[in-house]
Amino acid sequence: MRGNEAHEQCGTDHSPVVARQNPRTESVKALMARLRAVDPRRALALTGLAGVLGAAALGGVAAGAGNPEPDPAATTAVALRAEVGRGTAEKSATRSFDRIERMAADIARLAPKGAVAPQAKPKAVTEPKTVTKPKAVTKPKAAAEPKAAAKPRAAAKPKQAVLMPVAGLDLTQMRNAQAIVQAAKDMQLPERAMVLAVACSMQESNLYNLASTVLPESFQYTDQGQGSDHDSVGLFQQRPSSGWGAVRDLMQPKYAATQFYNALVNVYGWQNMALTDAVQAVQVSAFPYAYAQHEWRAQQVVDALNR
Repeated sequence: MRGNEAHEQCGTDHSPVVARQNPRTESVKALMARLRAVDPRRALALTGLAGVLGAAALGGVAAGAGNPEPDPAATTAVALRAEVGRGTAEKSATRSFDRIERMAADIARLAPKGAVAPQAKPKAVTEPKTVTKPKAVTKPKAAAEPKAAAKPRAAAKPKQAVLMPVAGLDLTQMRNAQAIVQAAKDMQLPERAMVLAVACSMQESNLYNLASTVLPESFQYTDQGQGSDHDSVGLFQQRPSSGWGAVRDLMQPKYAATQFYNALVNVYGWQNMALTDAVQAVQVSAFPYAYAQHEWRAQQVVDALNR
């Protein structure tokens, strides 16, 4: 009872200690909000400092709110110390808040007007790597069209050998002998037939294409002289009246030679006959042995034309 009376006399109350609200605390909070807007780093430091100081002050108050001692005297002493500690803590907290306000005021003066708390730069959005387009598939080159095969050059015409007269003939006679040889080649006859024909013409017309004074028509065609043995014309003195052909045809050297060969191939065994006999079988001349004299010259002419 004495202990309780002592508590009542001292006005001690065992109800939990309630921290009083300091009107400056609200202003400090507002000030801290301003500081964060100006310089977040300094505001963070001051907030930590205020927190430490506040914790120290409240710690002192909380220390006095320990477990109640059963001893009334001790309880009274603890209560007194708690009151003293609370007042001391409040004074310390007040001084700390005053310093914080002064520091905040200085920071506010130094900060440029309209300064805005730097905002953390947003991380640069890394652009997606450019997807390399696949290389265009190169179209295979169209196979070059094969060049048209060069047209084979037309075989150069063999230069016509210069016709050199032989065996005492002139150029006109040599050209007529050439027509006789060519006719035999066209008919695919052997060289012996060529020699027989050239020797025959040497005897009949001396290898000239002769017209006939008996046939005025013969002069209408190219001629190289004239004869008068009946109606005989051309290189072989063939008679139109005997069925050798028309005058205009017999006056053509190649045609006249062809007619001679057509008759010769119908003579049996002409290839093995003597020249004069084979020619006589075709011409039926009044001078059958006259052809033999021209054989060697005829052979010489044929050899020259067949080189």
